[in-house]
Amino acid sequence: MAIVGTVRELWRYPVKSMGGEHLERATLGATGLLGDRGWAVRDEAAGEIRGGKKLPQLMLCRARYLREPEGETVPPVEIILPDGATVTTDDPRATACLSAFLGRTVTLWPRQAAENRDHYRRGLPDKPDLIEELRDIFGRLPDEPLPDLSVFPPEIMEFTSPLGTYFDAFPLHVLTTASLAALDSVLPDRFDRRRFRPNVLVETAADLRGLVEASWGSRTLRIGDAVAALQIPTARCSMIAQPQPGLPKDPQVLRTVVRDADQNLGIYATIATPGAVRIGDPVDLV
Repeated sequence: MAIVGTVRELWRYPVKSMGGEHLERATLGATGLLGDRGWAVRDEAAGEIRGGKKLPQLMLCRARYLREPEGETVPPVEIILPDGATVTTDDPRATACLSAFLGRTVTLWPRQAAENRDHYRRGLPDKPDLIEELRDIFGRLPDEPLPDLSVFPPEIMEFTSPLGTYFDAFPLHVLTTASLAALDSVLPDRFDRRRFRPNVLVETAADLRGLVEASWGSRTLRIGDAVAALQIPTARCSMIAQPQPGLPKDPQVLRTVVRDADQNLGIYATIATPGAVRIGDPVDLV
């Protein structure tokens, strides 16, 4: 077992692609941090669930639960719009308010059962050329490589997320301060951890430097009382370059990740052993 560091921050995102909640402690279970991505926006014109890749304005909003989630229950959420106006998901005006902000007809949905396959099914792409569509989603320039899609769960080719969830691919995202520091040395003062939306930000041990999680492979990570099974590096998309509260649009952040980090920053995981996690808990690579 190798000591990686300690838990520096814990983040939960009640609504997919909106700003989240900074937590002091959390429970890690089969669906990641309890309540993470409990809600999502459905673009009715496109006929599918969509997030910041297609609706980047969502990233200017913030969300918080009105009460703590318990088990599989998804409580109502308060959404804070960029102008400070608020609306709750149980308010009949919520969809009209969000649709007006986005300039598209959208609806708000709590997480649905995995059996509701049509809810998660992808709609038609915006562009008829698949490669052009993928370059748009991932924010790649013509001379930049696309991520290797074969490493992702096969179901996300047909569905917008793993069935029964609103995650892009896996339920937990881990990022280290060492990796942020490594890229900050290339492009100073631009690698704010908020751009990358980790669930767990690890304060890495002093002797660890560089893109450390890129070398972890498919090992396991003990985080507090929980154990996470590491899956694949987190391929970065157009979202990390988009503006969000306190952060301007910055395409050079994505250019740097593609060029200097093999397109990846952070690592995805599933939960092998559920448990409680707190700020300051040890993080060990098994």
